[in-house]
Amino acid sequence: MDYFVKTITGLVEESAFSSLTYKNFIMIGIACIFLFLAIKKGYEPLLLIPIAFGMLLVNLFPGIMAEPTSDALGNHVPGGLLHYFYTGDALGIWPSLIFLGVGAMTDFGPLIANPQSFLLGAAAQLGIFVAYLGAIYLGFEDGAASAISIIGGADGPTSIFLASKLAPHLMGPIAVAAYSYMSLVPIIQPPIMKLLTTEKERKIRMEQLRPVSKIEKILFPILVTIVVVLILPTTAPLVGMLMLGNLFRESGVVKQLTETASNALMYIVVILLGTSVGATTSAEAFLTPTTLKIIALGLIAFIFGTAGGVLLGKLMCKLTGGKVNPLIGSAGVSAVPMAARVSQKVGAEADPTNFLLMHAMGPNVAGVIGTAVVAGVFLSIFGV
Repeated sequence: MDYFVKTITGLVEESAFSSLTYKNFIMIGIACIFLFLAIKKGYEPLLLIPIAFGMLLVNLFPGIMAEPTSDALGNHVPGGLLHYFYTGDALGIWPSLIFLGVGAMTDFGPLIANPQSFLLGAAAQLGIFVAYLGAIYLGFEDGAASAISIIGGADGPTSIFLASKLAPHLMGPIAVAAYSYMSLVPIIQPPIMKLLTTEKERKIRMEQLRPVSKIEKILFPILVTIVVVLILPTTAPLVGMLMLGNLFRESGVVKQLTETASNALMYIVVILLGTSVGATTSAEAFLTPTTLKIIALGLIAFIFGTAGGVLLGKLMCKLTGGKVNPLIGSAGVSAVPMAARVSQKVGAEADPTNFLLMHAMGPNVAGVIGTAVVAGVFLSIFGV
């Protein structure tokens, strides 16, 4: 009987129940909410499901993120599985590979055909600078404030990349906030877009974009890489991989590399990045006043970023005599291609026959480049 009692007691002590706190249950509940949003509502499921599941795992079994140690005899004790996945985040490997895949999937034609889209992409970075000033006001150091502010670009990989360099201790909250707001683009953006535009502006039809030649599409990633990396060498990991992936696509001679980068490799990296990011959200690290500040600053950044793009779109509309629909400015945040689809959806609500998607893709991909450039600026100024 004693043996039976000891066995049961040992099993209970080894189970998760013996170490779970109310904070763990809160995080488990948040993970389940994210899973609901991803599966039931379809909000960025490719990212939200692995992030939510990583969050679930680490709050059930913290050892899955344990670092390698040595025992009393000096023998090596391996770390937890997701700790090794997380190494790719910390070194900036997974975000760079995500950019490679994004480049291989992205058509820069709309941006090349309408270069003024660069201005809309730049205007949507307003949220980053507003959030940076807000973070400084709340007491964050320059590096941490920079990493937090990038959430306003709605670019998860860039947020992780910059956080790994300037604020690794805040990577979990920053990454979760960035990807959460990316997934909520269809909910957050439309009210702001409608508030800042009139129905007449939302009905504006834009002229069809000019055809873009193959040589233009091939030269674009090469020239952007040369110009941007010469000015800001710190952008090379992100901009370089983005443009390399795009060159795979547009060259037309490496179909296998294009398919690998945009499919198999991309999805493998999403699994590794998503689960490891989710696993940084242990209850002790995540449920803090600092996290609440980061989430609030991220929302403010996202709102101002959307507003900045729309307001510049309104200005361009007036300067061009009504040839630019201000809605495409909201796509300047770099949630590709969801932000462009939201521009199309809001425009179609005003006029079901209006087609804004390709026009919105210009600012959308410009926003990807713009966010990477801003991250490079912060890294150049505050990096070690």
